[in-house]
Amino acid sequence: SGWHPFPPVFTEDLVRRRAEHNNCEIFSLEEISLHQQEIEKLEYLDKWCRDLKILYLQNNLIPKIENVGKLKKLEYLNVALNNIERIENLEGCEELKKLDLTANFIGELSSIEALKYNIHLKELFLVGNPCTEFEGYRQFVVATLHQLKCLDSKEIERSERIQALQNYPEVKQKIREQEQAYLLKRAREKEEAQRRMQERKDKKQKQMESNIGFDSSNSLQNKENHQAEGDGEQETWRRVDDDEEDRRFWEEPTPYTPESRLETHRYIEEKRRSKDNIRESKKREKPLQTLVTAEGKVLNVNVPKYTDSFIYISFRRHLDTSLLDVDVQPTYIRVLVKGKPFQFVLPEEVKPDSSSAKRSQTTGHLVVTMPKGSAAFKASRTTSYIFAEKLEVDPSKYSFPDVTKIIQEKERIGQGPIRLQPEKITETKKSYVDFENNEDVPPLI
Repeated sequence: SGWHPFPPVFTEDLVRRRAEHNNCEIFSLEEISLHQQEIEKLEYLDKWCRDLKILYLQNNLIPKIENVGKLKKLEYLNVALNNIERIENLEGCEELKKLDLTANFIGELSSIEALKYNIHLKELFLVGNPCTEFEGYRQFVVATLHQLKCLDSKEIERSERIQALQNYPEVKQKIREQEQAYLLKRAREKEEAQRRMQERKDKKQKQMESNIGFDSSNSLQNKENHQAEGDGEQETWRRVDDDEEDRRFWEEPTPYTPESRLETHRYIEEKRRSKDNIRESKKREKPLQTLVTAEGKVLNVNVPKYTDSFIYISFRRHLDTSLLDVDVQPTYIRVLVKGKPFQFVLPEEVKPDSSSAKRSQTTGHLVVTMPKGSAAFKASRTTSYIFAEKLEVDPSKYSFPDVTKIIQEKERIGQGPIRLQPEKITETKKSYVDFENNEDVPPLI
């Protein structure tokens, strides 16, 4: 069957997971379904589950019936859609009543003689096996297994059995001849499958050597100037090569045999593992966060991955204010959100000492006001950066505040280092240029 780099393992853990209906206890298990588990070898069940009565193993890759002979209580065995080529090792299943071998590769029809010892066997299914194409197939089975009541869902009449027994010597001879012809055909198929597998293995080896050569030459020639470009070309080349290999594999005509079925399964599995490995190799270790380059250049950084739009950045409304830290510098502002930096380089210099930060207790909005440092302070020359929450429940949608409705304060006094505080409404006295205070005039009440 060939070497498999990722052989499926038939484990006790697998059996326990499939025994949930029995509280994952396998020793007292009476029924278990292990269908579609990619099982390639049937083992351990006769040690782990001695009390099994019903065993489902359909649609796996089992090539041989084995390690079930000690299941003396087994009444129903379903191994349909596997790679089984002969009937064997069932003599110890003393209570076996029903055996389903649908859609396997049984061509050695004479192997059914092993079922003579299963005296309670009533139903047998061989539909979809090569042996069912033999001339005299049904007559041979009916005459061989006297205890059988139903073959391939069709009840065996008493008259049918009498006639089958009368013609048994001639039918048996015909079956032997057809069986030998089939076995010769199978030998050729196995040789062809072995040759095809060897060719594929050699081609894969050459491809790996070629890839290693490509990698080494690429690293020597483009290590400094063309590394990214070389990696892109290499990835594209490999993808094209994989697509071509896929096309050839699926378009190549092959007979339906146990070998081709196994080869297809392993090819799909190998492709899946290869994609997983590529995905893992692309996961790079995260480099240390650089906020300021060695040359002193301040960078724009957004580690928390919050969405920003000009002067808007969103974070959770209920984020505790103590988890925010605001640092205003002449050329940039840095906000630490749970220790993660959001850093924004300002288009013009500002006055850090005259800047302030406020957060609303109702909306959670954070407003940082920074007067420009290149001219005298004026309300119209104040820059505000708003840090607000996402209002939608759905995190994929965002609700941005209307920046045009934000009223800038007309007067701000330098407050030293910035402290986060709730937004307050302050009243400012109106002043008039032409107002003159006359002490003789009493105040208005």
